[in-house]
Amino acid sequence: MTADTSRDAGSRAGSDESYPAARLRLLGGDGPTGAGRRAELSRATDLWLTGLLNAPTPDGAPARPRCALVAVGGYGRGELSPRSDLDLVLLHDGRAAREEIAAAADRIWYPVWDMGLSLDHSVRTLEEARRTAGEDLKVHLGLLDARHVAGDDTLTAELRTSLSARWRSDAPSRLPELHQMGRERARRHGELPFLLEPDLKEARGGLRDVTALRAVAASWVADAPRRGLEEARATLLDVRDALHLTTGRATDRLAQEDQPQVAEALGLLDADALLRRVYEAARTIAYASDVTWREVGRVLRSRSGRTRPSHRLRGLLAGRPGRRGATEERLPLAEGVVEQDGEVVLARTARPDRDPVLPLRAAAAAARSGLPLALPAVHRLAEAAAPLPVPWPADAREEFVILLGSGRDAVPVWEALEAAGLITRLLPDWERVRCRPQRNPVHRWTVDRHLVETAVRACALTRRVRRPDLLLVAALLHDIGKGWPGDHSVAGETIARDMAVRIGFGPEDTEVLARLVRHHLLLVETATRRDLEDPATVEHVATAVGGIDTLELLHALTEADALATGPAAWSTWRASLIADLVKRVTEHLRTTTDGDGATATEPAADTAGAGSPGVPTTPVNSAGDERLALEALSTGGPVLTLHTPPEPSPTSAGAGDGSGNTPVGKVDDHDAPAEPAAPEPVGVELVVALPDRPGVLPAVAGVLALHRLTVRSAELRSIRPADQGAALLLEWRVAAEFGSLPRAERLRADLVRALDGSLDISARLAEREAAYRRPRRRALQAPPPRVGVAPLGSRLATVIEVRAQDAPGLLYRIGRALEDRGVRVRSAHVSTLGSNAVDAFYVTGPDGGPLPATGAAALAREVERALAS
Repeated sequence: MTADTSRDAGSRAGSDESYPAARLRLLGGDGPTGAGRRAELSRATDLWLTGLLNAPTPDGAPARPRCALVAVGGYGRGELSPRSDLDLVLLHDGRAAREEIAAAADRIWYPVWDMGLSLDHSVRTLEEARRTAGEDLKVHLGLLDARHVAGDDTLTAELRTSLSARWRSDAPSRLPELHQMGRERARRHGELPFLLEPDLKEARGGLRDVTALRAVAASWVADAPRRGLEEARATLLDVRDALHLTTGRATDRLAQEDQPQVAEALGLLDADALLRRVYEAARTIAYASDVTWREVGRVLRSRSGRTRPSHRLRGLLAGRPGRRGATEERLPLAEGVVEQDGEVVLARTARPDRDPVLPLRAAAAAARSGLPLALPAVHRLAEAAAPLPVPWPADAREEFVILLGSGRDAVPVWEALEAAGLITRLLPDWERVRCRPQRNPVHRWTVDRHLVETAVRACALTRRVRRPDLLLVAALLHDIGKGWPGDHSVAGETIARDMAVRIGFGPEDTEVLARLVRHHLLLVETATRRDLEDPATVEHVATAVGGIDTLELLHALTEADALATGPAAWSTWRASLIADLVKRVTEHLRTTTDGDGATATEPAADTAGAGSPGVPTTPVNSAGDERLALEALSTGGPVLTLHTPPEPSPTSAGAGDGSGNTPVGKVDDHDAPAEPAAPEPVGVELVVALPDRPGVLPAVAGVLALHRLTVRSAELRSIRPADQGAALLLEWRVAAEFGSLPRAERLRADLVRALDGSLDISARLAEREAAYRRPRRRALQAPPPRVGVAPLGSRLATVIEVRAQDAPGLLYRIGRALEDRGVRVRSAHVSTLGSNAVDAFYVTGPDGGPLPATGAAALAREVERALAS
């Protein structure tokens, strides 16, 4: 029998339709599409190959050996795309003569080649297959998907059983190798969710990652998240099928010139709609991979027990080194949020249905700690969390800013929230930019990821601005208009204004954010296209920005935007042009207006309702303050009161400070916001009065830090009630990190001990930090602190400005640094905006007056060194 007659016999074996006709019908559009077409094409191919193997042998030909035809790889999984290779193994028991095996192979390979199909083939004995799999990870992966096609099925079953058992037993060494292989592949091919011409198979988030997840599941070590994974895999396979059919090539790269035809074949509106679908699927796969590999690391750590991990295992787990026996240890991070085994999970007492701020609080705690949000926690938050009231309560806004201000660690947390649909639930307008491609080759990210990356870049610039919270939010929103027709800056201005109101910003901050979004391209376009020597150029920019603080924000936003765009968008030359423009506009604004908060107020006025920028303060109760000061002077010790806000209405239940505490100390009716349009303050008010003396600021700040009270804002001033002597009045906005607020009596007792020296605050804070430090937690990569002297601060005192990353005990360290250098803090304005502290301290020398210029500069440098150490 000739090869042609053998092929014809195999083509019709078991079917009335020849294989070429069946293939032509399926690929010509006459039949099912998608998964149905792939399955039917695999079945037709199986029948054809079965016929080839079982075809009668010619007279005088070698006898038929005991063998099995096995499909592996994509064909083994039934994922036969129009131009896919046929991955086949001819398996035999090793007893037949070589010519018998060769004849059997020829009956299959030659007809496949004659059909013009690509063939990846091998001929092996059972022992050879086992040995090769042990030596080559890729071979082992392909054989995990082995599927019997024809011949002796006991050979196939024996192969599958032995290789599956071998895979499970070798998991501690094989899985780290597989993980490393995926990381190297991602470095070579990029991340599929952000590529304009993605490789559907090899890029991170592609089909090869799904295969790796199947291999992990086969090891019985961990299983991938099932939610949406199969749909994502089917989407990429459907796109690859359409790509094969429209191009006529066996390719996995979705080139730009092919995208319109592929989109049309799939019934999509255009190439952008196609890429959005691909990106969404790839993000699902990439997130599932991250979660799965994290679980693999956890399980392998627990299995390692007392034995030392292998070199590869240590490499896999280097990002999250664990501690033996840490599985059940739970450390609190925030109200309702704890750390367990290197992940952020919900506390057992957490009630997402009653605490609408919990998703943002958990996300902020995870990002701030450099830890991932556990998948069960994400699912529970998505399924049970109560909706946030609009506008958001103050603590929700603060947690959101903390999340954005956590730098690179915010990205995986954001991805976890997005995968669960929580981002679009919090910010409905985000849907327009989600997974939206950018065709400009300068851009390396999709629109939504570019916005997140801009916020990451802005974190490094927060020390340059007075309102880091507005910078971070503007960075996240600056391109929000790209989901709408027309000029995205104009559309974005309106959307940003609506989103700012939703987030809970007041009218003035909302207008600043809208202005930043509207003009986020102003500086770079003006600096590179206009004559900077022309006064009209400077006037144009000055009119657009309106004030020095807004210009400061716009300058930082411009740099963050360019750095997040890509290497071609920012250069030393461009940076110098923009800096020159900003300098000219700043000088113009200073000579024509007072700016918008560019300088500090003078001490004579710095207590008259002077709050920290952007942080609402409770109106001063003059009579109440005087009573407290008189009591402090009469007793010679500190007097404290805590004012808790009124009970929230049913529509905003759970939107308070999250502590669930009952009122502590005196309750005051002044705590409600004066105007509904203004954002509500964060936390509760603590007022401390005591006789004027050195060391007050670090003592009070240290006691608050010991009791895990975070300072959201603070005002320190000196008053003289009824000419009875000088008293210091400190008005604080504080919030408990977790749990309930401490009792006022306990705070007072510790403050007395701190002032008389019997309570060593430095030692206590150091002990707690050492006990709480976790070896697996990464330190937040925050920009260094910046301490300077306000150039036009005051005639009666020197104004020291501090901008630093908020941390437990920060205000205590600042106060100690100032006190240790022999200056007196006569007033202070402290604000915490997200995770950034923006503070101003009015200090005087031994003579009660401002410091000389050289002394002030030296003091600023010394405080900065103290904070950086």
